Amino acid sequence: MKLILKLLPLFILLLLLIACFDPQVGNGNINPGEIDDRFTADEHKIAIFENGYPEGFWARNDRGNGHPFNCSFMRSNAVVDNGLLTLSLTKGSHGYVGAEFRTGGAFSYGYYSVCMKAAKCDGVITSFFTYTGWPWDEIDIEFLGNNTSIVQFNYYTNGIGGHEYFYELPFDASEDFHEYGFDWQPDSITWYVDGVAVYRATESIPSHPGHIMMNIWNVADSNADWAGRFDESGLPVNAEYKWIGYQSAR
Repeated sequence: MKLILKLLPLFILLLLLIACFDPQVGNGNINPGEIDDRFTADEHKIAIFENGYPEGFWARNDRGNGHPFNCSFMRSNAVVDNGLLTLSLTKGSHGYVGAEFRTGGAFSYGYYSVCMKAAKCDGVITSFFTYTGWPWDEIDIEFLGNNTSIVQFNYYTNGIGGHEYFYELPFDASEDFHEYGFDWQPDSITWYVDGVAVYRATESIPSHPGHIMMNIWNVADSNADWAGRFDESGLPVNAEYKWIGYQSAR
């Protein structure tokens, strides 16, 4: 009994330390919470593809992209039909052809979200992200076609990246539609899967407004260790999007 009484203050101190510890501080995992209803309202959806081609968006059309892209982007591979935006990767007479869809305007701090189904094919990337141009700020949600049971979160600030984090999903992102998003604030970025926060970064956060973008493309052989060596036998392959959301920071 005396030993228990001596150890009791230490036990109470340990409980207080645990209670005060915030697992959401710093770059790393956070404890998954409940679905955040602030981010689920239809009023925050800026593109609902069952309503047709959305205003303020356009598809990129060019013949070359450079490393690490191994394809061109053609407008004909970004199609809004049957309630979906479909981005396709195909093989054309002059090489591989991907697709990119983006906003004309730029957006700042707030919650960005998408309902999408990723493409599954070795060496193929499916994405939802923000991008500034120059200075280069970017916030990414990317799916690697060689393993669509994980999602990669990443960001660049003034052209400096190296913040990649792989989150293991409880499902295969190529098999059904799910909601993904990130809450970008001046001091943090928090990524969400189906409305639940799963990862937070607090270091070197981007600050410049960016275009909302999504694309599908295949990697060069030099990036095979990242997304797998591209396998053209899987073509054509598609990524599908139901809607895009944005809610400005409060």
